[in-house]
Amino acid sequence: MNPGFPEAEAVAVRDGRVLGVGTRDELAGWGDYQLDETFRDKVLIPGFVEAHCHAMEGAMWSFPYVGYFDRTAPDGTLWRGCRSIDDVIARLRDASAQIDNPATTLFAWGVDPIYFPGERLTAAHLDRVSEERPVFIFHANAHLATVNSALMRAEGITRETAVTGVVKGADGEPLGELQEPTAMMRARTAVGMLMSAADSAESLRNMGRACVRAGVTTFTDLGAMLFRPDLVARWQEVANEDSFPARASVPYGPLLGGPTDPAEIAGIVTGLAKTSTDKLRFGQIKLVLDGSIQGFTACVGWPGYFTGADQSQWLIDPEELPEIVLAYHKAGITVHAHCNADLASEAFINAVENALRAHPRWDHRHTIQHSQLTTAAQYRRMAAAGMCANIFSNHIYYWGDQHAEITLGPERAARMDSCATAAREGVRFALHSDAPVTPLGGLHLVWSAANRLTASNHVLGEHERIPVYDALRAVTGDAAYTLRMDREVGTIESGKRADFAVLDDDPLAVAVREVKDIPVWGTVLAGMPQPAD
Repeated sequence: MNPGFPEAEAVAVRDGRVLGVGTRDELAGWGDYQLDETFRDKVLIPGFVEAHCHAMEGAMWSFPYVGYFDRTAPDGTLWRGCRSIDDVIARLRDASAQIDNPATTLFAWGVDPIYFPGERLTAAHLDRVSEERPVFIFHANAHLATVNSALMRAEGITRETAVTGVVKGADGEPLGELQEPTAMMRARTAVGMLMSAADSAESLRNMGRACVRAGVTTFTDLGAMLFRPDLVARWQEVANEDSFPARASVPYGPLLGGPTDPAEIAGIVTGLAKTSTDKLRFGQIKLVLDGSIQGFTACVGWPGYFTGADQSQWLIDPEELPEIVLAYHKAGITVHAHCNADLASEAFINAVENALRAHPRWDHRHTIQHSQLTTAAQYRRMAAAGMCANIFSNHIYYWGDQHAEITLGPERAARMDSCATAAREGVRFALHSDAPVTPLGGLHLVWSAANRLTASNHVLGEHERIPVYDALRAVTGDAAYTLRMDREVGTIESGKRADFAVLDDDPLAVAVREVKDIPVWGTVLAGMPQPAD
């Protein structure tokens, strides 16, 4: 992925870095060497740089998976998808039967009611699992949850609960759907179970194992609760272990607690940056502006949602956003902003332009995360302002059919996650999985951006397809650019970290529709092989 030296037959490694690439004879000029032919029949590419995921991926497998698509756990276990609400109920009943105490909450994850047309998952469905045991189902989009009546009784969620996101029926009674963090936090016991699992060292080690299986050598937990010293210590303990098989970039996420003053947060972030190591990087920040498109909580501009009730939520007041962004911008911090829909993108672009007028600063790399409905006009403004995008290409496969038929309508769905437009308008962009929302793995991201195939095998927005090479750059060098790590990782060239994904075939040589099916042997981190099995 180095345009000036695109291919080589061998790579020389010293002290965890790339000494050189070329032929064996050329590299012999560096002196005595040991020849390792482990990968003589494999293809080495730069290790995938996952620029937006969550280490919670490692924690989720502590709980039953009830999602629509098949998923593979970090230990290699295949979980079959639940293709109907009845399938979900059956798996939950099996899981409930394995818990002795009827008061213990059953936590599961991965469901999305949008896959079940005509029926929205409610407490009435989950009451079929148990009328005594609290049940909490975390949706695939991580913005919503559905709970049963027993949980609402246990947590005091009633018709009097005046919290945005606690969905109620025509009779005023809560239906069991909790939208966005403020509402989900009312299910204190269940959220506590998730946080406890996510806080564990084993969860982070699970994330490392998942990275190896996916060919990922650098991952970004976009929005960790770094105001908690114990979590910072956990990251430092695990990620810096010699045996931990990936590098981690961990921006600060002020969504779920901690200080609220941007100046105070900026001080914390700049202090954390000074503790960064070659395996653990602090120093950036993540804001969340809106919700989920398929959850109907993203801030979609006119004419709004195609069908379904618009329940959009601003998670940061757009009128307050300019001062927040300015505080981080002046402190020299790169800001990553979750903007699923176009109104959120507009608010963040406005805030960055305001910050640049007040405090000119080059090479800031402020990045719109997800960037699903960013328009061509917005991309032109982003290019002029020096902004980046991190595009959620997997959405085309996992939710493209639903976006065309339910949330956005055919035209807007065809231009969502618009990689070709971003490239044409001169915006540097990455691709990401947002794991555990969709599975970790650079090859599927490349496949999605190059093919734009939905789950029903329909091409959604053919003119937004990009070449495989450009998509590969978006999960290697350009992803590293958004993290300010492009001097270290993202290409295989002299001086960079010896971090590689090891593949059974060449993504540039196979048919475009076969890219996602290339087996991943594992990775190499700092010159040390990390086999997946």
